[in-house]
Order: sequence, then C-alpha cells, then structure tokens
Amino acid sequence: MKRGYLQISFAWMFAIIVGIFILFLAIFATTKLIKTDQTIIDSKTAKEIGVLLNPLETGFETGKSTSLILPSETRIYNKCNTDGEFGRQIIKISQKSFDKWTETDVDVGFSNKYIFSENYVEGKKFYIFSKPLDFPFKISDLIYLTSKDKKYCFLDSPENIKDEITSLKQKNIQVNNCSEDSIKVCFNRNCEINVDYNGKYVEKDKSRMYFETDALMYAAIFSEKDIYECQIKRLMKRVENLALLYNDKAGLISQKECNSNLESELSTLNSLTRNLENSNNLNSINFLVEDINKKNDLTECRLW
Repeated sequence: MKRGYLQISFAWMFAIIVGIFILFLAIFATTKLIKTDQTIIDSKTAKEIGVLLNPLETGFETGKSTSLILPSETRIYNKCNTDGEFGRQIIKISQKSFDKWTETDVDVGFSNKYIFSENYVEGKKFYIFSKPLDFPFKISDLIYLTSKDKKYCFLDSPENIKDEITSLKQKNIQVNNCSEDSIKVCFNRNCEINVDYNGKYVEKDKSRMYFETDALMYAAIFSEKDIYECQIKRLMKRVENLALLYNDKAGLISQKECNSNLESELSTLNSLTRNLENSNNLNSINFLVEDINKKNDLTECRLW
C-alpha cells in the first residue's frame, strides 16, 4: 500500500510540474504576443499621426485648428535630431493597456515635419494648428501639438495675437478669461510663461528661447527648450539649402539679362544659417532676412 501510494503521489507531482511548466510557457508566449502586437499598434499609430499632419502642410488654412482623437489614453513623444541634411522629426507612441503604459523602441521619423510640443503630450484628444515660417522665403509649416487636458491662457497679448487665438476656436487655448487650472502666458506681467514681444524671446522654466516671427513665438510657447532649439537648427538647415537653390536660380535668370542682385546676400545667408548655434543667433540673421525680402520685393526678377 505504501509503495502504491508513493507511486500515485509521484505521478500526480510529475503531472502538476509539467502542467505548471506548460502554463508558464503559455503565459510567456501570450505576453510576448501581446507585446509584439502592441509594438505594431504603437508604431502604426505614430505613422498614421504623421500622415494625418500632411493636410496641415498642404493647403490647410492658416489660423485654423483641428483635433486628433485616439481610442485609448496615449502619450505622443516628440523627439528631434539634427543628423543628416535636414535632421529628423521623430514620433514615438505609448498607449495605456491594462492600466500600464506600453513600452516600445520603435521610432517613426520624418525629414519634412516640424512639430513643437512638450517632450510628450498625454490624453485621448489632441489639438493641432499650424503656421508657415517665411525666413525670408517659405521654409515650412510649423505644427503645434497640445493635449485637450492642458489649458493655456494668453494675458495682455497684442491685438494681432489675440485675434488669431480667438479665430482658432481651440478649446484649450483661452484669451484673458483664464480658468484656474490653465497655464498663463503673459506679455506684460510675470507668470508661468513670459513673452517679451519687443525683445523677441519666451521665458519659461528659467530659460529663454529667442524667436523671429509669430510662427516661432508660438513654437517657443508650446515647446520644451531642447525640442525648440533642435527644431530651430533643423529649420536653419532648410534655409541653408534653399538659399543655395535660390542662388542658383538667380544665376540662371541673370543669363537672361534679368538680374536679381541677391547672389551675395543669399551666399551670406547660407553661411550664417550653416553656423547657427542656437536661437539666440536668430536676431543677427533676421537683419539679413529683412534686407533680402525688401530687395526681392523691389526687383523686377523676383526669386520667390
């Protein structure tokens, strides 16, 4: 009886151990499959966001806002690098699954997009608007990304800024009538984000970001400093290359006895933007940009 009892116990023990091992393998395989599926979903979502931004760059009316709604709580990570000829705009997505944020190493990159936001924005609904950057010719459309859950309130802003923000009709950006939980953007007083419209800089988190044109002012307001400075360098790479192209165009039309007289200035613009270190250098470049714009407007052979 004792030997039989021991044999039965061993058989049951062996079956339990095998069962636990099979169950472990099943759980492990399922977890890996879920992780793989979630990585695919995250990278696909990032690509779709990039595609959805295209209308903002091709005919989308300036000063109008659009929204992006995702099915689950999402973090959109905004990354930027300056490698290569034009650098890269990188989007990374993390979504909430079973009360945990997914982790993926998949980054989706674009060489022709410039998104300005915090390091990541979180929520289900996001607002997007864009403005073109002319410096002096059209460089690109700048895209501003914010979460519905994060409110901004502009105080004492110039009339042109107030009118533009009002026309956006973007529910998380207010003018003067601020809610208690909104981030204050001030032009004539001290608050979380301070804009010196005459000095052309935005001060936030104890650091300054310098701007030229309202397009870059909005970029500085809605961005983290590291993203803003990186995107400025990318934009100046584009200016550098476009200046060369317009210089070539100037040479071609001069052969047809139609001289723009801008070759020297465009060469200088190419050199200055190539050596730009940070946004603090924008002011010195802007003097040249304004001069080039005036000359191009007055010449009979306009380059753009």
